[in-house]
Amino acid sequence: MSPAEEARIRDEVKSAWALSAPALIVLALAAVAPLLIVVVYSFLSPGQYGGIEWNFSLSGWAGVLFEHDIFDDALKLADGNLTIFWRSVQLSFVTTVLTFLVGFPTAWFIATRPPKARALWLFLITIPFWTNLLIRTFAINQIIRNEGVMNTLLMKAGIISSPIQLTYTDTALLIGMVYVYLPLMVLPLFATIDRFDMRLLEAGYDLYASRWQVLRRVILPIVKPGIIAGSILVFVPCLGAYVTPRILGGGKNMMIGNFIELQFGQGKNWPLGAALSVTLLIIVTIALLAYVRTISGERKDG
Repeated sequence: MSPAEEARIRDEVKSAWALSAPALIVLALAAVAPLLIVVVYSFLSPGQYGGIEWNFSLSGWAGVLFEHDIFDDALKLADGNLTIFWRSVQLSFVTTVLTFLVGFPTAWFIATRPPKARALWLFLITIPFWTNLLIRTFAINQIIRNEGVMNTLLMKAGIISSPIQLTYTDTALLIGMVYVYLPLMVLPLFATIDRFDMRLLEAGYDLYASRWQVLRRVILPIVKPGIIAGSILVFVPCLGAYVTPRILGGGKNMMIGNFIELQFGQGKNWPLGAALSVTLLIIVTIALLAYVRTISGERKDG
């Protein structure tokens, strides 16, 4: 490479960095700096009436897994914290599975429609994003509450004699989260199915494969990247969900997001809230790394 070409490449690199500098500065100020503040807070002492004291302490991190016994001040496992973590992961996983079971046939139906009808169905799928999450959650609450639309119709039809208690239960949380995050599963699946070569189905049937065998050995392996992407897009925000569990759970069926808010609010233990926030970030990062590793392995295999 000639010196002139090397100089031109250096100028292009400098120009690219100069053009991206404003975005990098905004990203650093809006994302990296707040995260660093949370990390620093997790290693400080809690203030007497909230806030923090600038004394190094690991009490916040110890509080994630352990708590002091009220009688002899001995350390023991924080069963309540672990229950909330497990419950959040469990509900997020079940929500991901349910959104896939509903989203896969929906995405397949849309991908197999004519182009004009396909655009209409995609438009209908994205309409919920036009409405605030809080409003959508209240709408679900109005449907499933004791005096809501569902119970009223079932009672008028004579199917039930008394309202079905759904609000403030895990079932209500699942219904709300599946409704809220379903588009995040449908869209990646549609993008993958839309590129699917339908001639492979004919080839499978010509080889005397049953419908189940075609689904399991032809369709699912090919659309696997869309399944993984949709699962990550659903699982990650479910873990940190706050609005839906707060409204449909009534505050008693708590998830990680509500527990973190409690520490910064009534609990007045900011270091513990910061440590819980970083712990949630670590869990999300592990999920994303697993996704990246899976996709990288598929690319290596061609």
